[in-house]
Amino acid sequence: MSILNKYIPKLLALWLFLCVIPLAIPSISAQDDEAAAALAEKKAAYDELLSSQGDYAFAFDFFSTSMVWTIISTGLVFIMHLGFATLETGLTRSKNTVNILFKNVFIVCIGLITYAAFGFKAHYPGDSWLIPGWLALGVPIGDLNADGGDTFGYGGLALCMTGYGDFIFQAMFAATAATIVSGAVAERIHLLGFMIYSTLLVGLAYPWVGSWHWGLGWLSELGGGDAAFKDFAGSTVVHAFGGFAALAAILVLGPRKGKYIDGKIKPIPGHSMPLATIGVFLLFLGWFGFNGGSVLSAKPGALGLVITTTSLAAAAGALASIVTSYIVLKSADLSMALNGILAGLVGITAGADVVHPWSAVAIGLIAGILVVFSILFFDRMGIDDPVGAVSVHGICGVWGTIATALFQVKDSGVSLVLRSQVCSQFVLPPLYSPSSSHLSSNLLASGESVRKRNKSVSISLNMARKPILTSVALQLIDNSKLSNYIINFLNHKPSNI
Repeated sequence: MSILNKYIPKLLALWLFLCVIPLAIPSISAQDDEAAAALAEKKAAYDELLSSQGDYAFAFDFFSTSMVWTIISTGLVFIMHLGFATLETGLTRSKNTVNILFKNVFIVCIGLITYAAFGFKAHYPGDSWLIPGWLALGVPIGDLNADGGDTFGYGGLALCMTGYGDFIFQAMFAATAATIVSGAVAERIHLLGFMIYSTLLVGLAYPWVGSWHWGLGWLSELGGGDAAFKDFAGSTVVHAFGGFAALAAILVLGPRKGKYIDGKIKPIPGHSMPLATIGVFLLFLGWFGFNGGSVLSAKPGALGLVITTTSLAAAAGALASIVTSYIVLKSADLSMALNGILAGLVGITAGADVVHPWSAVAIGLIAGILVVFSILFFDRMGIDDPVGAVSVHGICGVWGTIATALFQVKDSGVSLVLRSQVCSQFVLPPLYSPSSSHLSSNLLASGESVRKRNKSVSISLNMARKPILTSVALQLIDNSKLSNYIINFLNHKPSNI
């Protein structure tokens, strides 16, 4: 009995086990069949997605990655609007806070709608020019994914995104151009007047001007061939455009009440430097999308270079403005330091993809110096710009475009081209070659000139005697009154403010 008690339970368990296994096998088999069917369904869906790419299915992985980067960049550029709003709020008086925030909300919303209604098609007219190379009238966007708009064939490696991705990224740029004006006209413009002005600016003026270059208009052909005008991400097309639009508005509006009393400048400090600082760092962050997204794909080499040059120029601009403002103003000025960061960012925007990292530092340093003297100059001239938008975006935007030619990497196909009514084109060699560790002998000495037909351009560089680090004088050989006035103006030593 002890033996039976010992072995019967084990035999019974074995019998039950042998009976259950046949019952479980069909269940396991059914689960395997269901998993295989689900996998086949998913694979069929993916194969269908690949087949929708047609002949461009080979690039689907890179195309998808680039599209994701485009959307991320769009979000970063959108964050810049928050940066502008907080910067403008911090640098102005607290009583104007709601007005400034309202304007920034309006700009983003009206910018998106007007760009969809007619701006995008006017910005990139294709063959729909009203006046070839100069003017195009936009129409509302349609299905931008149609006719291969959602495949690699939309723009290839040069524009690796869908049609809708292209639209939304460019729409954020359009709204940014109008935001620049908001801070410059703060504290003295009627809300309705600003809404009308910004609508015309973002809906009509920006797409029109942008089409001259990015829409393959006349500006894209200026210089011709390898010497054609270049503006990678918008030093001129976005920032200088917005900066000088702001200057025009300031000249019409005049200064704020109490800014100038009996011919003397009365500072009107902002109410919150923490807000202003947060705004600048948000703009710094957004610039990674502004410049990085302008690579227009996820090309690793180009993307890494652009983000690096952007960062270095911003840092150099801040340091230069800190030192310059300390020397000139005899004290540390946080607002100048913040504007120095922005000056470096604007300055590098035109050539972030064609300059060496140390060239980016040089561009940022010069932009940081320029912005300090420019802000003081406009203030002395009675041009009241509460946030320094004209200096940061206008002056440094022009500098950035010129710097692209002066500091471009050898054989990048960029040259400095100056045009006149008589001279068809004039090309300066690059001032800096990253293959060497110093400024090359191409740096023209004062008074040296290079002639083209019956015109000449004289580059005057004097870094010791003039109050500005480097003054560049462009003079026609006929010594016209206008050129003489420009020379005298540039050589004039400004009085202390």
